Amino acid sequence: MGTQLGMPVISPSPSTSDIGARDARAAGGTEQVPPPPASALALTPADGLLDRHGRRATDMRLSLTDKCNLRCTYCMPAEGLDWLARDKVLARDEIVRLVRLGVDRLGVRELRLTGGEPLVRADLVEIVAGIRANHPDLPISLTTNGLGLDKKAQALKDAGLTRINVSLDSLHPDTFAQLTRRPFLDRVLRGVEEAARVGLGLVKINAVLMRGINDAEAPALLEWAVSRGFELRFIEQMPLDADHGWTRDGMITAAEMRTLLERDFVLTPDPRERGGAPAQRWEVRRNADPATVVGTVGIIASVTEPFCAECVRTRITAEGKVRSCLFSHHETDLLALLRSGVDDDAVVRRWQEAMWGKPKAHGMGHTGLGDADYVQPDRTMSAIGG
Repeated sequence: MGTQLGMPVISPSPSTSDIGARDARAAGGTEQVPPPPASALALTPADGLLDRHGRRATDMRLSLTDKCNLRCTYCMPAEGLDWLARDKVLARDEIVRLVRLGVDRLGVRELRLTGGEPLVRADLVEIVAGIRANHPDLPISLTTNGLGLDKKAQALKDAGLTRINVSLDSLHPDTFAQLTRRPFLDRVLRGVEEAARVGLGLVKINAVLMRGINDAEAPALLEWAVSRGFELRFIEQMPLDADHGWTRDGMITAAEMRTLLERDFVLTPDPRERGGAPAQRWEVRRNADPATVVGTVGIIASVTEPFCAECVRTRITAEGKVRSCLFSHHETDLLALLRSGVDDDAVVRRWQEAMWGKPKAHGMGHTGLGDADYVQPDRTMSAIGG
């Protein structure tokens, strides 16, 4: 059982010929390239979260809630969204079970807890501790807006959280308030500082640049980050906003980001392997001292420099649905399955089938955010989980 635009549908596994024909049409060609197994029916537990294009998901993104205490303009409307009822959201034991199945049965090697804003969950520390008890060596990171992090950073560290990503688009109070519709910059900065103090790994800062609002701040943001030992990651704005105001021409591209940063810095490609990481990393040197590497910066260019062919992510929404692609229009319900009393094998099988149907790119058969045939998903980023 899956959900298509909010309605339940039966999701049969597509045949190899259907898949090949669909991909060929999308690419404008006729050649069919069959996937590794003949179909989803041929998947074995050893295949893990393999899709029909030969990619295997090992990075699990699990949303703990759709709720958020900011109202970022590129994410949700000013009035917020209709939040899920508590009984519609994955419970702590269900989260721990899904992670266990992902790691022990399906080859998941890294976990990121997301939202909404995960810090609003009262049982967040217990969730992290429960996962850590099962998986002593699993990297567990958290993406947060930082509100309240100063009060929970030490407890999260003690529970077994490995690393933190904090969303922060501006260091200027007025600009921060304009982007988030909330005057809480000082609270976010306190959270970042506390995360660094308690040793929550390499603190990463995520920033979305908006044309005419905070794009001129890019060099100052990078200087602030490298001066404190943080890794800044700029993210191209994606068409996942609730107001559907995104336009391809209106966004700041990765190329523009590099140009902005090169006013003050020399950027050279990071020699380390990128693997399936979404960010292209660059070594950073100040123009005044081009011989000294002062840090790294990442740029996530989902729109203009897509990395779909190397995607290794599987996403679980707060209500327990597998979302194989960030831009997908199809989801597969695991929560109802978990609560029906089935055994682990049935959950593993459903998860594998959901990932087998992962689109080639951007929810379609080709890359092309902003193309004429791209249709923005109904869900916003906060409802999906990043």
